[in-house]
Amino acid sequence: MATDGLVTVKSNHGPEETMNRLETQVRAMGLTVFANIDHGAGAAAAGLSLRPTRLIIFGNAKGGTPLMQSVQTVGIDLPLKALVWQDAEGVTWVSYNAPDWLAKRHAAGKAAEGPVGTMATALNTIAKAATAQ
Repeated sequence: MATDGLVTVKSNHGPEETMNRLETQVRAMGLTVFANIDHGAGAAAAGLSLRPTRLIIFGNAKGGTPLMQSVQTVGIDLPLKALVWQDAEGVTWVSYNAPDWLAKRHAAGKAAEGPVGTMATALNTIAKAATAQ
């Protein structure tokens, strides 16, 4: 799946297990979970149907602040987010914004390279832990 700036990884697990594994890895890396939003439950409460779709918002000041020091507008895209969702064929996916895309979006420049690299490594590790066998 190619969407500009979006990384999408196929999961070997169902939506609930994928989210549980993702959240466990986020916490194991010392990151804070700020919110866990169940879009499917919200849809159901409104009398609508939606395949499993959950968003987790997480991060820490040590990781995000250096990027915001480089360019404050990146704060609109932080903390980090990951979406666990199930497609029409029943396949579960994890999607997140690529940190280098966020830096480019906000014209962060060279000063952002270190924090962006750290975020990219963390997100890759989290996604692999959530989706792998």
